[in-house]
Amino acid sequence: MEPSVAVEDWHFLARLDVSTLALLPRGDSGRREGFVQVVPTLMLDGGAEFAVNLGAPVRLRLWDGKRNAGAFRQEDWDSLSDWGQVVRALKLGSNEAPLALWMGALESYTLLSGHLVRRYSNRINPDYHPAGGFFTGTLGPLYGEVFASDVLGARLFGVEAEVDLEHVLFGQPAQAGRYTLAVSAVHEGGKGEGTSPQVTLAHLDGTAVVWTRPGFELHLLAGWGGRPGTGGAWGAVAGVGADADAAGLNARLRLEARRQHGGFRQGAFGPDYELARFRAVGTSGQPLVEASFPEGASVYAEADVGWDAERLVGRTQRHLAFSWAVEVFAWGRVDTDGRLALQLFERNLEVAVSVLGMGLGRQGARYLVSGDLRWRFAGRLYALGQGGTLLFPEADGALRPGAYASLGVGVDHAR
Repeated sequence: MEPSVAVEDWHFLARLDVSTLALLPRGDSGRREGFVQVVPTLMLDGGAEFAVNLGAPVRLRLWDGKRNAGAFRQEDWDSLSDWGQVVRALKLGSNEAPLALWMGALESYTLLSGHLVRRYSNRINPDYHPAGGFFTGTLGPLYGEVFASDVLGARLFGVEAEVDLEHVLFGQPAQAGRYTLAVSAVHEGGKGEGTSPQVTLAHLDGTAVVWTRPGFELHLLAGWGGRPGTGGAWGAVAGVGADADAAGLNARLRLEARRQHGGFRQGAFGPDYELARFRAVGTSGQPLVEASFPEGASVYAEADVGWDAERLVGRTQRHLAFSWAVEVFAWGRVDTDGRLALQLFERNLEVAVSVLGMGLGRQGARYLVSGDLRWRFAGRLYALGQGGTLLFPEADGALRPGAYASLGVGVDHAR
């Protein structure tokens, strides 16, 4: 008989944001648009095993340089995938459960080892609002994760399976996952908010935890990947990582040396992929799959740090959240992205800044910046502001630069 769940274990939040939103061209790249943006949100938290967050922005047009543009912003709802934005997050099962499912907006998502899908976002295209998802499962020494960038479209699909070698050879270990071997594959279906070339990548990874202390572990890693069916397209990687977890601090650090050959590169499905699938960084004007990528070596570094003055188990927002990655290529290119979020003044003020720079140091570099602010000034009432730069994919694959600014107020009720 299953144990009953007390009513007090469930938490409910209803929220309504109302703001103005201006979409502005950069240079001579388009027209100005203005909207009233209404964002209803409903959240239900049932503890470690269940949570759901529903809501989507409704943009009512105030002005537009185009006649008969319609009362709503058409680009927000012009494909089946766009209806996925109604599901912001859905969680079934916990990290410790043998089976678990998560669906919603993907922000800085990494598929296990991360050498194919790393720090990926499925919402960087401002006209594409899919719901992604991943499913995890554990069976004895095997652990697997299946990923989809768009559960309503034929887009990115990936899988990674990991085997605990110590468990296979010597039985159940005292510490699981010290020596693992993993294989992953990702396929781009090429459809969803426009079409792009199809491609499949695969990777093999090995990891060994070489030093452990309470709340800390140090591991070594190595891997090799390629593009099935394409001769000479391969890449190799070796590196070191460290994970730390204390009462108010959690940190993950990684440093890798990489080699790219024949157009293959690690982290191909990265933070700007939803733009690069139409036009790669640089001057070629081609999609990422078709654009040439110089052979050579690179150094990759990544840090994810969260700190909170309290021990708040399961809290996703902390007093400080810092995430940053940079890859420096021997032939003069630098890719970087990062995010800094702060909660101040008894959590009444929340500030976040995000930066992405791809192809720095080379012609045709790509830059995106954004900022968010939320200030709770009277109980359930708060003010909010957002702003930043955008890139809109056009029908011919070109990326039209733009910017956005939003100011408004909100109210919420929790119990």
